[in-house]
Formats: sequence, structure tokens, C-alpha cells
Amino acid sequence: MTTTLPAEIVSGEITYPTSDGQPMADNTRQFRWIVTIQGGLDALFRDAPDVFVAGDLLWYPVQGRPAIRRAPDAMVVFGRPKGDRGAYLQWKEDQIAPQVVFEVASPGNTLKEWATKLQFYNDYGVEEYYIYDPDENELSGWLRSEGQLRMIDAIEEWTSPRLGIRFALQPDTLHIYRPDGQRFLSYTELERQWEAERRRAEAEERRVEQERRRTEQERERAEQERERAEQERERAERLAARLRALGIDPDQPDT
Repeated sequence: MTTTLPAEIVSGEITYPTSDGQPMADNTRQFRWIVTIQGGLDALFRDAPDVFVAGDLLWYPVQGRPAIRRAPDAMVVFGRPKGDRGAYLQWKEDQIAPQVVFEVASPGNTLKEWATKLQFYNDYGVEEYYIYDPDENELSGWLRSEGQLRMIDAIEEWTSPRLGIRFALQPDTLHIYRPDGQRFLSYTELERQWEAERRRAEAEERRVEQERRRTEQERERAEQERERAEQERERAERLAARLRALGIDPDQPDT
């Protein structure tokens, strides 16, 4: 049974909208990166029941203050169960703030907007904050230290303390690697990988079938050889029997 999520959440006498009316992304590249990061994180923690991953979900940190909110492009919350939500109401989530948030930049973002977001995430307990600009291929990150989000200087080969993922800036793009070395992939890349795996599996099935047939043919040839040898032995025994009937000992060497 599918549950329809509400357009707004009412808590007490306060209404908390589940949408801010803004689009998830301003262009296809930004959207693709948001989906890739959120999907990669969701896959990374798919077997962890107490890790909640969301994308473009409104986060309300303060009860009774619906104007205080942000919708990170992706966020990870350790200590909260998986499940669908219309919004993340922190006071209903054991007061656990998202520990890690991601934003993907678009040409429309302003410095003031970035400053406001950084201040929000700093004020409300985010431990790690990452911004990736796919147009400029620039990655920025902040890590909480001594109660404040502080910029990470050496970000090019940075590994997230919380997530264990590694960021590797390439000349023209960003690669994000899981702790097991697998790279975060877009849906198109995943589909290509699945197709390549399917073809490899089919090729392996054909190889196994060919090997089975060769083994069967070898078995049949061995059986045929055995039958021929048996026939030769029977013919030799019949000939020996005829010779004995004629008074000739076939086992007696010729003199």
C-alpha cells in the first residue's frame, strides 16, 4: 500500500510546509549531480537501518519556527531510522541534526546565499558541509572543529570522517569513492555498468555451456573408444575360439 505524503505538516498549531516552492535544480547538470550524490549515499548506507539519507528535503531545526528551514541537496543523519518523510522535523527526530550535508552549485547561486547557508549549517549543528560546483569543477568543504564549521584546506583527496567516502578532483570532474573503492555513478553510468555486467555474465554462461558441451563430447568420445576397445576384445576372443575349434592354440607362439 502506498502512503501519500502530505503537502504540509501540522504540529501543535504550527504548519510546516513540505515544499519551499523552489525547483530541486536549475539545470540538468546540477540535477544529475544531486541525484548521483544522494543515490550514492543511499546505496552506501542501504544496510544501515539507523542512517537516514534524503535529498531536497526541508529540515526544520526549531519547533514553532517554520521560517527557520533549509533543504540541502543531500543530507545524511546518523541515529535516525530510514523511512519516508514529508520534512525533517528535528524535535521529532530525537533532536538529532543532519551530520553531513551537500549542496550542488548552479549559476544562479549568489555569494550571499552561500554565506547564509553556511551560517545556517554552522548554527544548527552540521558536522560536515560540502559544496560542489560542476560548472567550475570546484569542491569546497567545512568540518566542525571546536564548535565551528571550519574550511577544509586540502580538499582534493579528502576523506569524510563521518562517511568514509573520498573526494578526488579530476581535471574536468569530481570522483567520489566509497570506502570499498567503488565510485559513485550516475544512473546512466550505472546502466552501462549493469549492461556490461550482463554481457559478461552472458559470455560466461556461453563459455560454461561450451565447456559443458566439450566435456560431454569428450565423455562420448571416451565412451565410443571404450566400446570400440570392447568390440575389438570380443572379436579377438571369437577368433581365438575359432582357432581353438580348429585345434590351434592362439596363445602358442609361432615357431
